[in-house]
Amino acid sequence: MRCPFCKHEESRVLDSRSLDTGFTIRRRRECASCGRRFTTYERVESAPLWVQKKDGRRELFSREKLLGGMTKACEKRPIKIAALAAIVEQIEKTLRDRPESEVPSGIIGQMVMERLLELDKVAYIRFASVYREFKDAGEILDCLEEIGVRERR
Repeated sequence: MRCPFCKHEESRVLDSRSLDTGFTIRRRRECASCGRRFTTYERVESAPLWVQKKDGRRELFSREKLLGGMTKACEKRPIKIAALAAIVEQIEKTLRDRPESEVPSGIIGQMVMERLLELDKVAYIRFASVYREFKDAGEILDCLEEIGVRERR
């Protein structure tokens, strides 16, 4: 595995761990040249998973894009990236267990919102505001009411 820092081609594996689903292995590596450490992930190659967007377009499912959206919603919140990565892993496994190879983006959005609501209500509201395309503050207040947050005075 090529070092992302010095581009040297030799590294040694320090630690390997299977992630939740057993279909991904996380490896901690150390570069033989510069000595810096980095993490790699090894996944089973599977059939492509397509996402049907709201506007009718289709695109390949992207773990990175999903994690990026969740990370943005959780910005400046006390949430570890490992917790978000675990959620992405769960969601991808659930999607791949479905018989269809194409999933509407709305299903993915709902799955993310359910998990963020359990994790952090502020992150949930941030994600929901983009996903549900809130038009005004009234829609945000309605969402707060839905999740049981009362107005403070």
